[in-house]
Amino acid sequence: MYGVFGGFTRWAVVFLIIFVLFFLLVPGYEYGAGAATGPVC
Repeated sequence: MYGVFGGFTRWAVVFLIIFVLFFLLVPGYEYGAGAATGPVC
């Protein structure tokens, strides 16, 4: 099943998962911190 991009695809999938988790968690974390400390704007 491993072709020329076998290893690259594996790392690409891992990077994609990390990027999605980061993209979903960061806005929520900033919103929680902003709500705790007060409005950012």
